[in-house]
Amino acid sequence: MFARLTIFLSILAMPVVLLAQPTPEQAIMFGTRESVEHIDISPDGMKITFVAPGPGRTSAAYVVDLSREGAVPRSVIGSPGTPERLRWCNFVTNDRLICQMTAMPVNANGVLVPFSRLFSVNVDGSGMRELGQRSTMEDIAVRQFDGAVIDWLTDQDASVLMSRLYIQQATTAGTRVVSRDEGLGVDRVDVVSGRATRVERANRSASSYMSDGRGNIRIMSSFGVRGETGQQGTVVSYFYRTSGSRDWRPLSTYNIMSREGMIPIAVDAEIDSAYALRRLNGRFALYRVRLDGSLGTALVYANERVDVDNVVRANRNSRVIGVTYAEERRRVIYFDPDYEQLAANLGRAIPNLSGIDFISASRDGQRLLIHAGTDNDPGRYYVFDRSSRGLTELFLARPELENVTLAPIRAITYPASDGTMIPGYLTLPPGSSGRNLPAVVLPHGGPEARDEWGFDWLAQYLAHLGYAVLQPNFRGSGGYGDAWLQQNGFQGWQTSIGDVVAGGRWLASEGIADANRMAVVGWSYGGYAALQAGVMSPDLFQGIVAIAPVTDLQQLKDDQRDYANARNVAEYVGSGPHVAQGSPLQNAERITAPVLLFHGNRDLNVMVVHSQRMDRELRRLGRQSEFVLLEGLEHDLPDSVARTAMLHRIGQFLAQATGR
Repeated sequence: MFARLTIFLSILAMPVVLLAQPTPEQAIMFGTRESVEHIDISPDGMKITFVAPGPGRTSAAYVVDLSREGAVPRSVIGSPGTPERLRWCNFVTNDRLICQMTAMPVNANGVLVPFSRLFSVNVDGSGMRELGQRSTMEDIAVRQFDGAVIDWLTDQDASVLMSRLYIQQATTAGTRVVSRDEGLGVDRVDVVSGRATRVERANRSASSYMSDGRGNIRIMSSFGVRGETGQQGTVVSYFYRTSGSRDWRPLSTYNIMSREGMIPIAVDAEIDSAYALRRLNGRFALYRVRLDGSLGTALVYANERVDVDNVVRANRNSRVIGVTYAEERRRVIYFDPDYEQLAANLGRAIPNLSGIDFISASRDGQRLLIHAGTDNDPGRYYVFDRSSRGLTELFLARPELENVTLAPIRAITYPASDGTMIPGYLTLPPGSSGRNLPAVVLPHGGPEARDEWGFDWLAQYLAHLGYAVLQPNFRGSGGYGDAWLQQNGFQGWQTSIGDVVAGGRWLASEGIADANRMAVVGWSYGGYAALQAGVMSPDLFQGIVAIAPVTDLQQLKDDQRDYANARNVAEYVGSGPHVAQGSPLQNAERITAPVLLFHGNRDLNVMVVHSQRMDRELRRLGRQSEFVLLEGLEHDLPDSVARTAMLHRIGQFLAQATGR
């Protein structure tokens, strides 16, 4: 049973040209992966490390020395993406990085088994050292995930606190136990020598630990287990320590199904408190909980419309400076007036890029790494020096789109069939009249996710081709509280998909869309929604594109039988008539529009069998169906060549389906 995971280019200015058929060049502009996949600043603020995509699915980590004028990025380490994938690199010292590599191999039984490994490396690429417990022939189980950095120990030059997974060891014959350590422990690890000092003994019940940023483990979580089955339960228990104590005390519990209880998300050593999320009037609010033994709890911030979803820190391990949530646009409420003023000033100082995100900071807080962007500009990365007030531009987020006219996004609401007003976002082609356009409804994945105001490469590509694009936050979306989640987007599919369908009808009724030139496109749950919308309203859309879609709810449950969360997934999907009625595969005879499917065969979120079976069934019924298998790719399709080819084919398909 396995656990699950849930550069520099320049181009000529390219105006928007609405063509009857899309060009490969348009697909390249939008399908090429973002130039910076992860970025961090060194403790002294004079170096930058970033992970950038290379050709196809390759990635590499680079370091730039900002103290040297005209310095160019130097490659540190790369990954082929087949299957190893470089996820991120962060500075530990000015000259030493910690990076994470993941992979999605297939075992001898044909089961996808995700792995992750942490390693340290010098900024010149030398001295690589694995940081987790090494796998040995004596291990009695597979070590999928070797650990996580939980405290970067800013006062320790080359050490971090890591949670590390310990596996019991025995001789090959099983006659002698080599090590009885089993479970999740915490070690202080020297990232140069690899030497480790035990901080927390391995604990079979522990699922995570949380530090106060000063080297002290203050919170432990324990995921419930269903009897002797080894299956995950639905309740997470949290424990805490008072300052200076080694004794664990109960803090809270949280039920992942009912959302009952409280989730600690950060510890602030300066005030000896944890910040936690708990429901208030059906929506998550932020609370402060004293860790002094009293568990005194105070409301910090609540929003009357949406969930509070996270806190904001100035840097790793540092104090909490704000809280964030998304209404029509994402907002940060700063507790720190200096950062509030700084964000406002930077938003005014950077032309047309008012969305400011603080990514990380130097150890003294004087040099800040930021990203600035907006809805119709993917943005740029900068370093801001608070002492000199100097702003240095580093990279374009998407250099292929520099000087390309992109579309602004407008927050809208539209009525569902029962009169409920559904929030969403409308993107119109730049320079269009906004009337009688070909249109695409683009439901998001999840289902308990939501679309937000900001740059979206898929929506922008479709708008660039001349389509009006509607992104509905249908009921079942996350972020709007319990009443909006309802049963969830599978058990309550009739409501969720009904809201998607209502979005298409609204586009036509408002005169934005030509009712005879509409399509629906979606990824993951969005792909499910696209197909099920074709089942619910066969006459509405002239084309359906589904990327990595769920197509059969019983199949979705069956897919998890080899994983520890099988029972939880089964309960989330539920049982009853809706399992068949809400499955596009079981109702394929109602789909009349042409269908285009894409799916990677290393997709653990939604197994490729969903698209394979859907394509076969549609063809058996004599429907028009095309399936594109993306060999070796995971759910997010991290391959610029594959994404580009996919976008170009989608453009061709939509042009034919909508008669453009």
